[in-house]
Parts: sequence; structure tokens; C-alpha cells
Amino acid sequence: MRGKTRVELWEDALKSLTMSEPHSKVVEDKVYKVIKWSFDSLESQDIELSSEQRSKYVNKKRGDIQSCFLYCSLYPAAIPIDDLIHCWWAEGILGEHDTYEEAYNRGITLIESLKDFCLLEADKMEIVRAQVVDCVKMHDVVRDIARWIASTFGDERTSVFQAGIGLTEISHIKISAFIKRISFVSNKIECLPDCLMKCPKTTSLHLQDNKPLAKIPQEFFLAFPALRVLNLTRTGIRELPSSINSLCQLHSLILQCCFELKESPPVPNLHNLQVLDCDETVLRCLPQGMDNLTNLRLLNMSVANMKTISKGFFFKFPSIEMLNMPFFSIGATSFDEISSLHTLTYLSIKEDSSSFFNTNYTWLTRLRGFRINVGETRIFVPYNKSKRVINVYECEIYSNGELSGMLQFASDLYLDDCMGLRKLIAYNTFNGLKSLKILGCSCSFGQVEGGSGQFDPLPNLEYLKLCFVYNLKSVSDFGQHLDLRFSKLRELVISQCEILTCLFNNGGYCSVPKHLEEITINVCLQLVELYVQCISSGQATLVNSEIPRIRKLKLYRLPGLVTLGEPQSMWGTLGGTQGDRL
Repeated sequence: MRGKTRVELWEDALKSLTMSEPHSKVVEDKVYKVIKWSFDSLESQDIELSSEQRSKYVNKKRGDIQSCFLYCSLYPAAIPIDDLIHCWWAEGILGEHDTYEEAYNRGITLIESLKDFCLLEADKMEIVRAQVVDCVKMHDVVRDIARWIASTFGDERTSVFQAGIGLTEISHIKISAFIKRISFVSNKIECLPDCLMKCPKTTSLHLQDNKPLAKIPQEFFLAFPALRVLNLTRTGIRELPSSINSLCQLHSLILQCCFELKESPPVPNLHNLQVLDCDETVLRCLPQGMDNLTNLRLLNMSVANMKTISKGFFFKFPSIEMLNMPFFSIGATSFDEISSLHTLTYLSIKEDSSSFFNTNYTWLTRLRGFRINVGETRIFVPYNKSKRVINVYECEIYSNGELSGMLQFASDLYLDDCMGLRKLIAYNTFNGLKSLKILGCSCSFGQVEGGSGQFDPLPNLEYLKLCFVYNLKSVSDFGQHLDLRFSKLRELVISQCEILTCLFNNGGYCSVPKHLEEITINVCLQLVELYVQCISSGQATLVNSEIPRIRKLKLYRLPGLVTLGEPQSMWGTLGGTQGDRL
């Protein structure tokens, strides 16, 4: 369009762009067809088979990567990876898989392939509680070309894409009976039509990110008998209409961050549902008829106001693999029910510290990850399905024998105002613990009898965070108190330790960890020096191989800090110091 000044030409080009059509032969040849070639190359990048074998084997077993790519064009911006994979799986374009884990792994493989072909880009999205989730996105040009490919060459021409254009209502949008996928993502839709043309072939309906949408007509979903994917994330809906129970083919129902959603009608007919994601809603009770959802693989009920679960509830879901209910307070009976779910791979629940009764926790070892909150915890622990996290609040963790037996299976341990840590790690095995975070501790760090200093009870600890540990004068004292060697410690975070004067000294029990790479210190008003040489006549200085190479140092509000300490070679590899120490 260089040198073109007529308004009509620019308006026509804009119209072509909105219709996902190349506005000139040059653009089609040099841009669209190049990306179309990358799209065509997706067919053969997986496995060399004949076209007959491919249709019989690849699409069923390995997924249809081209359809997965075209599906991404339904979104105007960043797409959470988990949501995208759930939709692909529900649509059947991810292939046939026996388990959620297999389907998810295949989805990740296809996403990485699309990124390798420069058809998708990595991205991030911040959601509630400052959580950041992994996303992918399409470049605007790639999205336009994907829609052009779908409408010109494929059977995807039946999609309706009206995303991110500021719509307030959709009654004027032409929707035919042959429409397969509908996307009204990121608009300002306030209401949906009471009467909509029957859409017997529609399998995906995306209405997420329409915050003004507060109500859905009661019979609205009767128009979509074949629907497999329904996404209402971040809408203002207060209740789901009764017609949602008519969606017998629904596989994925996504209701994340519907902060006004309090009520749900009975859902006994949703027997094909595999993914139910109600994260950050305010549902008051579980929907009636959930007993029939026997095919459920993922249940995300991160709901703070939900009532107690009835006895036998978890037995209803023999196929469940991902169970995320971090705010439900369950007792010993429910915990035993969960332990019998042999397909389970990830668990997030809350337990009362008084509900531990002679329970065998060895079954936790078969899970890929878990997040267990004990008591009314104050520390928010982000969702991570590959970590084994236990978060305990106000508990004597050693005297509670059943609880201490569970803690040894953690990879990440959060202790908030807890006592008994020294006895806990002295009489249990914690070879799998990689991260320890302590918030609030008033114990004494004086001399302890019986410490050998030769056996490290936390041999694989890589991350240590100490906050409000009131009697702590140095991390060396902490190590001596627990008989730790810090043999693999790589990151140290200290905050609000009011009498801390130094981090480490080499004249006592524990010298500076030789693998330490990153240090963060915040609001320790008495801190004078990070590393103190306290060498008597019979002690040697650190040999070069024992000196750590600190790479990151973050210092905030440390008015008493005078020097980092000797030897200087410890700080020679710093990439820079962040923060304001005053």
C-alpha cells in the first residue's frame, strides 16, 4: 500500500484483513503462502506414513496438528496452555488417549512443534492472586492467515470468529446451522438472545472474557446439542441456566474466575464430562447430579465458600486423575476415600490438623504431585502439578505422629508458626525435600547436644526461606540447631529477622554453603555483614574449592549493613546487586 493515498483503497484493504483475506496478490504470494507452506509441512513432521495410514493412525492416536493450529485462531490474544489442551482433547483433535496425562503430554508435544514452526509464540498471563500461567499466542498476521486457510482450503469455514471487537450483543450475528465453532472471546457482551437458531453441529462455544455478561437465558443451551467445549471464564454470570443439563456431549466445562457464580442447576446428564474447572468461583454447594459424572478426569473446585463434602463423595469418580479442591476441609474418612483413587496423579486438598488418625501415607508416593494444606494456612502456595507441597499452620509437627509421617513425602515444605522441626527431621527421612520455607518461629538457637555434623538430615535442600524467625542471629546458628550441612543449597531468602547480624561465619558449626548462588535479604535491621571470618589459631581459611560463587544478590532495607565480607572472590561472579539496602 506504499504510496496509496485514496481512502477507498485503505478501507478495502482493512475489510480484507478483517475477513482474513490477502488484500493483494503480492501479500498472498510473499506472506500468506509462505506461512501456508509451514502449515502444510505440519502434516509430515510427525511420522512418515501413507495418507490412508495417517487418517487411520495419526489422527486417532497422535492427534491432528493442523486442526490444533487452526483451533488457536479462535482466540484474539494469549491462550492458557492448560485450557487449550483441554479444548483440543474435548474436541477429539488431540487423538485418542487412555489417560488425561497421556493427552496432556501429547498436547505439550504439539504446542512445541507449532512453536518450532514459528506458528505459536510462548507467553505468560497473570491471573488471580498474582499467579502467572504459561500461555501461547499467535502473531496477528499468523492468526489472519490461519483463518484464511480455514475458510479457503479446509472444512473449518463453518467457524464464527467475532473476538475482541467490542460487541455488546450478538443478536445481529449470522449463525447458520452448519457452524462448528463459535468464538465471542474478549468482548463486552451484556446479554445473549433468548431464541437462537439451532446449531446441531457446533462443538465449541467460547464466551470467556465478557465481564458484563451476567445472565444466560434458561433455554439458551438447547440450541447446541452437540457441544463438547463451553468456556465462560471471567464472565459476570451469577448462575448457570437449567438448559446446561441438556449438553449430553459436553466434555469440557470451563468456569474459571466467575466471581459472581453462586448457583448451579442439577447436572446429571453431563455423563461425558471429562474436565470441570470451577476455579475461583463462589459456588455455595456442589451441583446436584455429580454422582453421574463418572468419566470426570479433572475436577478443579478451588472454591472458598463451599460446604463440607459428604461421605462417599470421592468414590463417585473412579477415573479422576487431577483433583484440585484446596479450600475443602476434609476429615480422615474423605482422605481414606481419596487414597483409594488409583488413577489419581495430582491432589490439592485441605486437612484439619486434628483429623489425622493412624493413616498410612505411603500411597502419596504414587502421585506426580500434590498440595496439602493443614489448618487455616496464611501462606498462598501456587498451583504446580509437578511438586509435592505440604503447607502447615500452627501445629506441633513432631508430637503429631501421623502428620509427621506425611511430611516426609514433601518436596516443598511450608511451616507457618509451627514447632518441633528439629525433632521432626532428626527422627524422619527427608531425602526428597528440596524447598523449606519457615514463617514465624520463636524457638531458641542455642547449643544443642548430640549434633554430629556429619550426616545431613536434609541432603537435597536447594531453597531455604526464613521469615520472622525472631531469635535468629545467623543462618549458621539455624544450621547448627537442625544439624544441617546445606550441601546442595543454591538459593537463600531471609526476611524480617529482627536480630540477624550475619548470614554465615566460618568459625562455628556451619560455614557458607559452597553451592550457594542467589541471596535475597529484606528488612533485617541489625544485619552488619553477610559473611564473618571468625578464625581461631587452630582453624584454616576456606580453600578455593569451598568458596561459593554468588551470582545474584538482592538487598532491601538493610540500614546497618557495612560490608559483604571476605573473601572477595565469593562476590566476584555477581551479575549485579539489586534493591535498596537503606
